[in-house]
This record gives sequence, structure tokens and C-alpha cells, in this order.
Amino acid sequence: MSKTNVAKRYAEALFQIGAEKETIDFLETELTTVKEVFQTNEGFLSFLQHPKVEVEKKKQLLNEAFAGFSKDVLHTLSLLVDRHNESIVPDIVDHFITFANQAKGVKEATVYSVRALSDAEKEEIENVFTKKLNVKALKINNHVDPSVIGGVKIKVGNTVYDGSVKGKLDRLERQIRRAN
Repeated sequence: MSKTNVAKRYAEALFQIGAEKETIDFLETELTTVKEVFQTNEGFLSFLQHPKVEVEKKKQLLNEAFAGFSKDVLHTLSLLVDRHNESIVPDIVDHFITFANQAKGVKEATVYSVRALSDAEKEEIENVFTKKLNVKALKINNHVDPSVIGGVKIKVGNTVYDGSVKGKLDRLERQIRRAN
């Protein structure tokens, strides 16, 4: 089974536990912190994946690093160590956040623009797209991309809404090629 499917199953199980206990938001906060630790500390993941380090020492490190975290998160991390799947933790967190957002009626959007968007611009985009997508809220991640030239390109899930100058120029170029 692929790592993506395994990560999705762990995330779904954690989400179901969170839904039963009504702790989805709490788990999301903890898991975001866990993901940040795994991504920013290369030595941390290397230690957890090292074949000569005993499993109990790995679990001890996890319990010390994430002391005060919920038992559900710690138990999941211990299971991952037992099954040598430590590397999929960031994927599990991403899938968990996706499940949590679906349950809350929230979607994530990546907005590409030439410069960083102001709060007012983000709010305007959110207002337009929450109605268009029929969702309660839209989380906007703004990425500065000079190749856009002007305007914005918005990616929500697998759908891209391209209102950028570069996109318009590309479409114009394709029309000219078809005409010739």
C-alpha cells in the first residue's frame, strides 16, 4: 500500500477519534505543531528512522518532545514508530486538516499574486469565493509569484481560477495558434 494511502488511513482514524471526543480543533492544533517539529528538525526524524536506535528510546523521545499533548496524538506517533512509518507524519497532518476542514465547511485556497495581498484583498477574495464554492469559510494562503505579472491565480483543491495577466496572455497565444 502506498505511503499516501497509509497516511490517509491514520488521519481518518485520528479524525474519527476527534469527532467522537469532540476534540477536532484541539487535535488539529497539536498535529500542526508535530508537523512543524518534524519538518524543521532534520535530526529528529533521522533519529526516529535510525535502525540501530531501540524503539523504546524513540518512543521516549516522542513522549518528552510532545509532553502535554493528548494521548491520541502520542499513541498515534508510537504506532508509527512501531511500524516504521515516521516519515509520513506530515502527510497524516495534511490529511487530518483536510478532513477537519471538510467537516467544518472550510476550504483552503492558494492565491498566487505579484505582491503580498493586503487583509482587505484577502477578505474580498474570501467573500467572493465562499459564495461561489458554497462553503462557510475559505482559508487563504498567499504566495508571491512574479511570473503572474498582474492579477491573481487562485487554486482551490484541483480547480484553478486564473485571472492573471500571464494566464490571459497564454490563452491569447493558444487562440492565435488555433487560428493559424
